[in-house]
Amino acid sequence: MSTALKREDEPRAPRPWDGYIPEDELAVYRTAGFGQEVGIGERPALLVIDVQYRSTGRTPAPLPDALTEYPSSCGEAAWHALPHIARLIALFRKLGFPVLYPYVAPKSQHSAGQFEAKIPGLMSIPEEGYAFHDAVKPMDGDILIPKIHASAFSGTPLVRHLIGMAIDTVVLTGCTTSGCVRCAAVDANSYNFRTIVAEDAVFDRSRHCHAINLFDIASKYADVMPTESLVPQLEGLSSARG
Repeated sequence: MSTALKREDEPRAPRPWDGYIPEDELAVYRTAGFGQEVGIGERPALLVIDVQYRSTGRTPAPLPDALTEYPSSCGEAAWHALPHIARLIALFRKLGFPVLYPYVAPKSQHSAGQFEAKIPGLMSIPEEGYAFHDAVKPMDGDILIPKIHASAFSGTPLVRHLIGMAIDTVVLTGCTTSGCVRCAAVDANSYNFRTIVAEDAVFDRSRHCHAINLFDIASKYADVMPTESLVPQLEGLSSARG
C-alpha cells in the first residue's frame, strides 16, 4: 500500500517517517484526507535522478568521511539505494518502458546561478565526479537530460520527451530526497503526471530530511512505496499489455 496515512488502529507496514511525525500531527493529515493513493497508469517512465559519483562516492563510506572525496556525497545512504535503483532500471528495460536520466551538468560560473552563492562547495567538484555510477549507468536507448536546476523539469526538454512517448506515470529514483527528487515530484504532479517515489530507491545525506520529505511527498504529491511493492504493479502492466 502506498497510501500515506492510515488510521492508528489499521495494520500497516512500517513507513520511513515512522517516529518522525507526532501522532497529533498525523491525525490532522488524516482528518483532512491527505495521502490518498493515486496509483500507476498505463505507460510509466523511470527517472534516475543525479545518481553520479558526486552523490554516491566511489566506495561506500559513512558521512562525514565520504565528504572528503566529494562535498556533495550522500555517503552510505546512496549505496543502500543503488541495488533498488538497479532493479527498477533492469525491469523497465525488460518491459520496454523508457528510462530517463536527469543529471547534474558540470557547474560553471554562468550556469550555477544562486547555487554558487548558496553552496559554494559544489563549484569545486572535479569533472570525473559527474560520471554516472557504474551500477546504474545509462545504456543505448536511454534518454539523458542534463540540468542546472534542482528540478528535472526546470529548463529541460523532459516534458516534451514524456508527452512524445505518451507517458502518464513517472517513477522517481535517485537523490536527494529533500532536493531534486522532491522538486521533480512536485513538478510532475503539477504537470498532471501520476507520480510514484520508490522510497528505498531514493536517498539523502540526512536521514531526517529523507524521512520527513517522503512523508510530505506522500501526503501531497505522489504515491510513496518500496520497490518490492512497485515491481509487481509494473509487471502487471506488462501482463495487461499482453
